[in-house]
Amino acid sequence: MFLGLIGCGSNNTNAKKYTIAVIPKGTTHSFWKSINAGAVKAANDYKSQGIEVEIIWKGPLKEDDREQQVQVVEGFVSQNVSGMVLAPLDDKALVRPVEEAKRAGIPTVIMDSGLQSEQITSFVATDNKKGGAMAADRLGEVLGGKGKVIMLRYAEGSASTTDREEGFLQEMKTKFPNIEIISADQYAGATRDTAKRASENLLQRFGNDVNGIFTSNESASTGMLLALQDMGKAGKVSFVGFDATPQFIEAMKNNQMQGVVLQNPFKIGELGVKAMVDSILGKQIEKRVDTGAMMVTPENMNTPEAQKLLNPPV
Repeated sequence: MFLGLIGCGSNNTNAKKYTIAVIPKGTTHSFWKSINAGAVKAANDYKSQGIEVEIIWKGPLKEDDREQQVQVVEGFVSQNVSGMVLAPLDDKALVRPVEEAKRAGIPTVIMDSGLQSEQITSFVATDNKKGGAMAADRLGEVLGGKGKVIMLRYAEGSASTTDREEGFLQEMKTKFPNIEIISADQYAGATRDTAKRASENLLQRFGNDVNGIFTSNESASTGMLLALQDMGKAGKVSFVGFDATPQFIEAMKNNQMQGVVLQNPFKIGELGVKAMVDSILGKQIEKRVDTGAMMVTPENMNTPEAQKLLNPPV
């Protein structure tokens, strides 16, 4: 049996126009805008094949508003969309609405961040544990295998960033036993402002001892960079972040960041929508799609491969 046919109601599979709800964790960060661009690209590709796909883009305003994201999912179920592509804010809180959607004949592809449910069509995302390990390898290399490191977490319940953080810690412990993790239990929160406050608190506490820092997503990395700059520590502490913004490109040029792990958000959006539509059309699809990641540093940032990820379509 084709994976994509499971849970698809006949009202959807017989439709001439497929309405796909794409639900990000938030709508403000560059990462999500690039995912939206990828989703639109997928819809246009289908249009060129004579298949009409409409993308409806809607997410919570803040990346910590689980209740609003649940309401968005429930709203799309009541609209009887053909399928959903969801980046769950919480790997547990979104299980019930996703499983209720399936029972209503509306399948879901999960993108970016995992969900603790078997009732999904496919999971399209970066291998986040590998991404965290890539960050550890880079920071360990820059520090010469010794020193004291801070890891600032993103938010509880976020499966993608939790995997990055665990991948980072495991790799550090295994490959760099002489590097001491002096703080790994603080959270940045959902915005760059909360991340900046958390970063300032950490730097005030450990600023005289810390040699290296890792942050696991765009907002946490932005907050930490701003705190380092404001406190006059940018460039004095080795810093590896996650995701791409113009600020991070400038910071690498100015030796204020030693690297960023870059995902391919455009590809996540594109392949997420294609997995959803192909499953509705009865094609066999992969249960897990790895969209790849790259460690971009000041040394390789001008290569074509890095430039493509540093300046994704939005």
